[in-house]
Amino acid sequence: AAAVSGRDEEAVLLLERVHYRHDPRWLLPVSPRLCLACALELLPERGVSLVRKKYVLSCFRDALVRHASLVTQLVAQDQRVCIHFINILFGLLCNVEDGNVTDLCIEVLIQLVTQLKQEQTVHCLLDACHRELCSMPSMRGSPATLTLLGKLVDTIPALADKLVMEHGGLMEHLLRGLVYPNEGVQASVCYLYGKLYSSPMAAEMLSGHFREKLCPLFLSTMEGAQTKELQINCLGLLRQLLKYDLFVSMIMNKSALAETAQSVEGPPGETSLPLVLKKFLLSRDETLQVASAHCITAVLVHSPVKHAPAFIHADIPEFLFEHLSSSSEVLIWSIYNCLILLAEEPLFFSKCHTVYGIEAVVRSLQGSLKLTNTELHKQGLLLFAEILTRQPEEIRLFISSAMCGDASRALQEAVSSPVLEVAAEAVKAASAFLRKDHQSAPPVQYRALRALLEAMLSRCSEFSQTPLNRRSLGSRDSEKAILRRGKFLLSTLEGFRNACRLAVEFQGEPIAQENPFTAPSAEKEDTLEDFSEFLLSACDSLCIPMVMRHLEQATHPALMEVFLSILHSLFIIVPHMKKKFSKKLAASSFIRLTLELKARFCSGSSHSALNQVCSSFLYCMCLNLLSAPEKTRSLSQEELSAVSELLQHGLPQISSRSPESVAFLSDRQYVEGTARQRQYCILLLFYLAYIHEDRFVSEAELFVALQGFLLSLQDQGEHPPPVVFRASIYLIAICQDKDSALDEAVVSAIRKFLEGISDLHLVYTHHHLLLRFFLLYPELMSRFGHRILELWFFWEESSCEELDDVPSAGLPTLPASLAALFQMLRSSPSILLILLDLVYSSPVDTARKVLMILRTFLRRNEDVQVDGLIRGHFLLILQHLLVEHGASPSGGNLPLLLSLLSLVQLRNKSEQELDSMAMKLLHQVSKLCGKCSPNDVDILQPSFNFLYWSLHQTTLSSQKRAAAVLLSTTALIELLEKMLALTWTEMGSSPRTALLCSAWLLTASFSAHQHSGSLQVHQTLSVELDQLLKALSFPKKKPALLSAAILRFLRTALQQNFSSALVALVPSGSQPLPAPEDNILAPLGTSQVLALVIGLQNLLVQKDPLLSQGCVGCLEALLDYVYARSPDLALHVASQPWNRFLLFTLLDAGENSFLRSEILRLMTLFVRYNSSSVLSHEEVGHVLQVAALADLSTLSNTTRRALRDFYLQVQSMGLLIDHSTTQTLQASLEGLSLSAFSDHPPPQDILCLGGVAVSMSHIRD
Repeated sequence: AAAVSGRDEEAVLLLERVHYRHDPRWLLPVSPRLCLACALELLPERGVSLVRKKYVLSCFRDALVRHASLVTQLVAQDQRVCIHFINILFGLLCNVEDGNVTDLCIEVLIQLVTQLKQEQTVHCLLDACHRELCSMPSMRGSPATLTLLGKLVDTIPALADKLVMEHGGLMEHLLRGLVYPNEGVQASVCYLYGKLYSSPMAAEMLSGHFREKLCPLFLSTMEGAQTKELQINCLGLLRQLLKYDLFVSMIMNKSALAETAQSVEGPPGETSLPLVLKKFLLSRDETLQVASAHCITAVLVHSPVKHAPAFIHADIPEFLFEHLSSSSEVLIWSIYNCLILLAEEPLFFSKCHTVYGIEAVVRSLQGSLKLTNTELHKQGLLLFAEILTRQPEEIRLFISSAMCGDASRALQEAVSSPVLEVAAEAVKAASAFLRKDHQSAPPVQYRALRALLEAMLSRCSEFSQTPLNRRSLGSRDSEKAILRRGKFLLSTLEGFRNACRLAVEFQGEPIAQENPFTAPSAEKEDTLEDFSEFLLSACDSLCIPMVMRHLEQATHPALMEVFLSILHSLFIIVPHMKKKFSKKLAASSFIRLTLELKARFCSGSSHSALNQVCSSFLYCMCLNLLSAPEKTRSLSQEELSAVSELLQHGLPQISSRSPESVAFLSDRQYVEGTARQRQYCILLLFYLAYIHEDRFVSEAELFVALQGFLLSLQDQGEHPPPVVFRASIYLIAICQDKDSALDEAVVSAIRKFLEGISDLHLVYTHHHLLLRFFLLYPELMSRFGHRILELWFFWEESSCEELDDVPSAGLPTLPASLAALFQMLRSSPSILLILLDLVYSSPVDTARKVLMILRTFLRRNEDVQVDGLIRGHFLLILQHLLVEHGASPSGGNLPLLLSLLSLVQLRNKSEQELDSMAMKLLHQVSKLCGKCSPNDVDILQPSFNFLYWSLHQTTLSSQKRAAAVLLSTTALIELLEKMLALTWTEMGSSPRTALLCSAWLLTASFSAHQHSGSLQVHQTLSVELDQLLKALSFPKKKPALLSAAILRFLRTALQQNFSSALVALVPSGSQPLPAPEDNILAPLGTSQVLALVIGLQNLLVQKDPLLSQGCVGCLEALLDYVYARSPDLALHVASQPWNRFLLFTLLDAGENSFLRSEILRLMTLFVRYNSSSVLSHEEVGHVLQVAALADLSTLSNTTRRALRDFYLQVQSMGLLIDHSTTQTLQASLEGLSLSAFSDHPPPQDILCLGGVAVSMSHIRD
């Protein structure tokens, strides 16, 4: 079957009757097996069907495409055969009317000529075409020939020039075809013309032909074209013609003549190109619309100003805007190009085409942004930017607020584009959009503007933070990338500046202040005020960081000019924030930055605009800073006016670098008025920079320069304004090194200047180094020390209150100002006397600060011995204050004074002997307490601490004397009774909790000292026993310290067998009669004892160290009390199984966890009462065995003492079984006898816990 198919194919391709005579060399060696000789005989043969000829041509074309080299070799074997074959093909082309065969002939001829690359072949074909056209009586059959010529020129562009030069006569035939009444012929002519005019040389040679003959004929043909083929070819020819300025001028001149003729209503003659293109634009064919738009663009490119009016008068823009609703990207892109060029003509705007078309532009932009064609995005945004920029201010572009909002949202979407080029165009358009006349349609869409600016800044920030890979980019590409970032940032900042300018312009228009359509009760976010605050916030959080990052890579004067103008305008936009904003800018080194810009770019007359912006920015910022000074007095209006004039004239003249400015300050030569004003400006700039921690000038050099400046003033007899001298004295104090000192002449000059000032507050700036400066030189301290310290305390904001009640091991770091003052107090006691003097002479607030500072100083400097000096002053001050306040001691500085007194006493770790002054103080404080009510917590707390210290940190004889004095103060005892009764009403923690702790501890101390010393009791106090037991048996989240204090009181009562002469434990009024068996335990009952034991166990489980010591001590006293009255009950209580669970609960997982004093004391208690069910003999032996192996030297004295007591208790009970363990432990304990505990210095017994003075031994022992 395959063989038969192959034979059939060959039979078709070969002319069988003559093929046997043909040389095999004319046979194509590959499939299809085509014989060129057979083709030469078959194609002109009249008897062969057209279908077969068409098939042969088709096969030859395929062979030419697939095997170009073989076919070319086959045809080129004989030049005569080649020419003959071309003539046969051309003859077939001219004689056949079948369009498909014609197209095949043209295609084969073009491919064959192209592949052969023989000039003779080309000339042969051109000559044949020329002869054919010349011999035609009519142009009806010319389309095939003309099309062949056109495609030949298209394939071989150089033929256009030869065709015009060597076959110029063809032009007449083309003109003849153009007037032939057949649009197919006309289309072929236009096609060939288009190919000829595509060659610049041919176009130049044909320019006369076009001017004289072709131009009107062509325009007329294009105007009357009906078929799409002719229309397309006409537009194609027009596109070629419009590449040349000469032809554009010819055509547009003809069009102008045509329009003139039409305006005078003459007979139609010339044809107007704008009107022709308008007709194509109005067609429904997209291809024609695109071609028309391209032609309009091609005309306008040559000279928009010259040619645009013709299209505008023809209302072309109106129809271009209409077609922006098309779905064709190509058409929209073409229209964008047209409109961009038309926008260069003012007539485009004055005839209000933009007002008509802006909605279409915005909608088109919104639609195009949903597509992926970035070129379309860029062109649309470019058009929008051109319209927004060039639109006259007097013609409002957006006639409604809604349309303005749509434009804003479209720009917002475009700005957020991930394609940088699109975003860049969008930013430029947004910048043009932020114009007052574009936003004046009420209500102003502030929220939309804010969203647009946020998108711009966000996109710019994202781009600026993209890391640059300098290694892969190379230095040149890296510079280009930085430059590209700078341009994008500049565009963004220009948009932001326009927004700021918009806010400034709207400040004078009431209708733009807020949205008039907002309900009165609604939250008004869409207002100018809200928008203005957003601008400030956005600049602070985005603009400034972006510019600072860019400055690390490059500095562009234009960018910095825009940036500083933004900062300057923000002072106007948000006036209520300008001072705060200025402070932040100064603290961020903007004074240094601006001065560096002026020094780098503004020397001489260069960059005058940048110099003006820098000077204006500095001027406003300096005035803002001086109007709201940091820790110094505000300037009067008169002083501000003088400083304003000084800065206004001096700042533009400053363009030197910092070292040069410092050298200029130190000049000792005679300084003229203008130069002196400039010195004042420099000093104020340095002063404001230093105040905000921007120390960009060498302190050592500035220190020397300031001395020269002050001496120069003295030499010339000048007195600088107070604000300038304030700056000088502040800078000289800040720049003075610890090891350097001023010359006497400079100190003398400073003193003279100060003496000429009415009050130091005029030149005082709060800083610890300025205080140090005045206290360092005796000449200044003796004259101004008191006033300077008073000013320092007046301005000092560092609070010592948060430093109170912090354990010494965890003291927070002091502020620098306080640390400096403390250092001065340590080195100069005379300053301490000035401070104490301030307590008398200063206002209450200042005196309070002084006392707080002294209290903190004494806490942190325990090695400084000032007790004797201070206590004498304390007594005087306390007496003075008591006389001043009389019967109502609350308020004023009294609480602080008492706190300081308490602190002075608590600093003494060793036992003290109370002298007469101390006894007087004790008496005064006790009297003071008697005058207070329980609500005077701030007075009573430090007073109770002082009294408590007097009873525990003094010698035994002093303690007895102190107790006698305090017991004689009946008002104090009555106050304590009231305080103790408040315990039952206070729930949980309260402001009085600490005071209640002190009251219970103080009462327990009073009772103990009275009982042991049999002291006289002038007033007894009563405590409800039932409430006391209830508070301990059923604790309700009371603070641990308060529970420990109550336990200490109960323990004292148990140790005294409830027989105290001072304290009476009374039952509640509703208490039932006790059972007969309870009389033996009176005043306690059996149930109360058992409940109290359970309460103590519950408190022990909390594992608070202080509370645990109090619980164990109270449990010891309770069991001793019960055992003395009912041994069976005591043994029963001690042997409860719950005690074993309690013991194991207190033990944690750590090694030797039982070696804690409270646990050892608890086990000692169980051993004493033979509670083997709680602690078996084997467990006792195990405890001793582990203790014998432990390193007892690491234990505290308290734990060692508890271990020794446990060992002795076990020994007394006869429970020592393991003699080797016993001997080892005994040897260890003897080696670490109590006399050897001196190796470990005892810890401070009295501690301040939560503001309460607590003796650890008082709680524990």
